[in-house]
Amino acid sequence: MTIDWWTLGLQAANVLILMWLLSRVFWRPVAAAIAKRKDAVKAMIDAAKETQAKADAALAEVTAARNDISKERDAILATAKQEADTATKAALLEARERTEKIFAAQKASLARDTDTTRTETTKQAAELSTEIAAKLLLRLNTSNIQDAFISLLIDAITKMPEGDRAALAQSTDDIDLVSASDIKDADKAKITKSVQKALGGAPGITFVTDPDLIAGMEIQTPHFILHNSWQSDLAEILKELNNAAQ
Repeated sequence: MTIDWWTLGLQAANVLILMWLLSRVFWRPVAAAIAKRKDAVKAMIDAAKETQAKADAALAEVTAARNDISKERDAILATAKQEADTATKAALLEARERTEKIFAAQKASLARDTDTTRTETTKQAAELSTEIAAKLLLRLNTSNIQDAFISLLIDAITKMPEGDRAALAQSTDDIDLVSASDIKDADKAKITKSVQKALGGAPGITFVTDPDLIAGMEIQTPHFILHNSWQSDLAEILKELNNAAQ
């Protein structure tokens, strides 16, 4: 086998030239690109690490905030429960106080109603009693009773204050002498004389009949009344009964 050194040398030269060209044209740009890519990857890794660190920090903050929120929620719930318990107790206390006030008011109202009913019943009973008494006394309106009331009238006139008696005696207007029944003319003169003597003067006297007196005889003027009848006595009794019932 014969070796062609020239061909071998040319091939070796070609290889060297190719290697030189590759190193100059291909390997350097590729190496530069690889280095640049490596730097870019490193930058991305660093950025990713920084982002991860930020994410971890944010997660830590979120976790801490969540813990704080949980604690705050527990505190709020505890406060709300305490306030609700306090409000419930206050509401129950207020309801009980209102109920007691209502019961007290109803009790007082019942007592007033009872007193009112008792008072009204007593008044009605008193009015009925006086009405019955008036009807019974009306049957006793005899001349003897009339004479007794005339005596009582004269006695009442003598016991009047001197000033009132003098005013009646000096009256320029007629004095009404009111009786429950008509009086005979003969008796009128006698009664007039007795009344004028008791008054100590001679005022004019007009006889008036009022059956509502039941029995009795009264002196009446526009400004003065001297009561002397069963009507006034029953009215006074009814007044006392009503006052006692209150």
